[in-house]
Amino acid sequence: QVQLVESGGGLVQAGGSLRLSCAASGRIFSSYHMGWFRQGPGEEREFVASISWSGGSTYYADSVKGRFTISRDNAKSTVYLQMNSLKPEDTAVYYCAADREYRGSRAARYDYWGQGTQVTVSS
Repeated sequence: QVQLVESGGGLVQAGGSLRLSCAASGRIFSSYHMGWFRQGPGEEREFVASISWSGGSTYYADSVKGRFTISRDNAKSTVYLQMNSLKPEDTAVYYCAADREYRGSRAARYDYWGQGTQVTVSS
């Protein structure tokens, strides 16, 4: 079992930045691939970014490529999402997810989820 807790969300103006954190506890964090997803009001949960267990491979949705950066610190059991040049359309609840084997874009393939953190970008 892995417990995930996101933090760092908030209200920011368009063009601003936020850094989300996801702290993990339970099983060995470094054994898990990690992903970030988001869900806007009335929308389906969508993939944002993922990172391999070692941090050596990252993968981004086209909508955030060049603006967001995913990283991890296995010593702190934490994964981060640095979000720059934020746009109103980035407004959503952001979730982190973990899986031992999968690090792609399909939400259903991830076994563990956090409770989410709200990000609101004003225009």
